[in-house]
Amino acid sequence: MKKSLGALSLLGVSALVLAGCASGEAGQSSATGDLTVWLVGTDTPQDARDYLVETFEAENEGWTLTIEEKTWADTADNYVAALSSNDAPDVVEIGNTQSAGFIAQGLFSDLSGIEAELGGDEMLQSFVELGSEDGTLYAAPYYAGSRIVFYSPASYSGAVPTTLEEYVAAGVAATTPTKSGIYAPGKDWYNALPYVWANGGEIATQEGGTWTGGFSSPGGIAGLEMLQDVYENATIAPADADETDPQVPFCAGEVGFLSAPAWVKWSILAPADAAEAPGCPDTVGADLKAFALPGMTAGEVAPVFAGGSNIAVAAKSDAPDKAEAALKIILSEGYQKILAENGLIPALTSFADYLPDDEITTEAAKAVASSKAVPASPQWSEVESSGVIKDALVKIAQGGDVTEIATELDGQIEAILNK
Repeated sequence: MKKSLGALSLLGVSALVLAGCASGEAGQSSATGDLTVWLVGTDTPQDARDYLVETFEAENEGWTLTIEEKTWADTADNYVAALSSNDAPDVVEIGNTQSAGFIAQGLFSDLSGIEAELGGDEMLQSFVELGSEDGTLYAAPYYAGSRIVFYSPASYSGAVPTTLEEYVAAGVAATTPTKSGIYAPGKDWYNALPYVWANGGEIATQEGGTWTGGFSSPGGIAGLEMLQDVYENATIAPADADETDPQVPFCAGEVGFLSAPAWVKWSILAPADAAEAPGCPDTVGADLKAFALPGMTAGEVAPVFAGGSNIAVAAKSDAPDKAEAALKIILSEGYQKILAENGLIPALTSFADYLPDDEITTEAAKAVASSKAVPASPQWSEVESSGVIKDALVKIAQGGDVTEIATELDGQIEAILNK
């Protein structure tokens, strides 16, 4: 999934597989064995990896756990084949919006029997929704990241908005021919969704097995009209551009409000002379501040898209009991505390107290707590890859008729989700 986070945004997130176990009777492991852990990228800190290995091996005498690092390309290209084989891995971490596709193919085991032990209602509910089918949990939350609004007094000196309407108005007032009050490139659909959700709209809802698009609903239209106001009056970002490298215009002093994944903080604070993706730690980054996007009522946080990872036991695991034991460790307080202390939003809301005590992390936690998910459909990945939402937003940014565009978009989404 894009680290969207964008799709973490999608879009930056990790993946985990425990594999290669010797088996005894069905559903039970032999006295000894080895579980192999695949981590995608470097998001999971080394301390957490060490904790998993040491705790699992201490609690499961005769068993070992080995960690290997994979790439995000592996989750798209190799995971289905691996999970479908007779030599399947045991536990898999995948991007949260990938979950439904794996579940629909029958590749994950039912976790309802241990759901309470994993955290129950304290688990991040938008991630639980994406990891469930017909009310049954198959992929638990692992960790999350969320979009927050960055700003610097060097580029925005007004009061922090308390409602979404105030946010738009402040963005319009701060816009000049050379600066976006709100950075809003037309293809950035992750940051478009909060306008729709805050106004009561949805991407799509399911009833009786049929999906119905929600962009043309009254709430959807209201949100898209508010967004069109941003496009036309609060941003100079290109209508046909996406959200890639948003720290570049921010560091150039060309942005008042920048809604971006919390991890963009590190891009802004990177050395200004870095060979790749230079930041601006001594200019607008010197006094970097942030707030959770406000909702329609003062004191509320707008629903935002949360990126991150889910984690599941493979249906073909040779050692499902050991796989579940590892899963319990991963969602335990000790393991999740390490993730939280490294700035990753933990899988359980009760562990949020372990997050660093700084404004950016605190605001990101608020945003995650109010986050929403994309439709939990196995066809959702096709909606993303088709680009229909991006295309519709570009048309809106270019001044097109919102109702007409939204109605067409709903039809396109329904055609994909109802296949």
